[in-house]
Amino acid sequence: MSIVRQKIVPCLWFDTQAEEAANFYVGIFQNACVGRVSRFPDAGQEVHGKPAGSVMVVEFELDGQAFIALNGGPQFTFDEAISLQVMCETQSEIDHHWNALIADGGQEGPCGWLKDKFHLSWQIVPTIVTGMMTSGNMEGAKRVMNAFMTMKKLDIAKLEQAYAGEP
Repeated sequence: MSIVRQKIVPCLWFDTQAEEAANFYVGIFQNACVGRVSRFPDAGQEVHGKPAGSVMVVEFELDGQAFIALNGGPQFTFDEAISLQVMCETQSEIDHHWNALIADGGQEGPCGWLKDKFHLSWQIVPTIVTGMMTSGNMEGAKRVMNAFMTMKKLDIAKLEQAYAGEP
């Protein structure tokens, strides 16, 4: 599988874990691959401080979305100001992505948010939520929001029950 060429490609800044992270993410998503890996040259070591031959950039793709993982050093880290949303059709898909992304040191967060072991924020979201929240049924949307706010990993059945007004 070759990496899709896109006009806009998110670049994820890591200290030294770009290759590990790319392989971790590719192992979670069904349609995923690692592409080219480039390495730091001898030149510029006074600026980048990385050993010649160590991984600089890893191209990878997750379900048709291209990414770059960069070993840029420790000066920048991830925070919740940006997250990656995974839109899921089924509870099984939610469970798979949630469990895989929190494995090995990830952290659960509220309302379908989590941080993986690299501290990158993700939102694992059932696709039905958008429809429920924009349907025009304000009471159903209010109940969904109230249910949503009490959950960590989102539960489709409970959201559907809340939308329908079922206990």
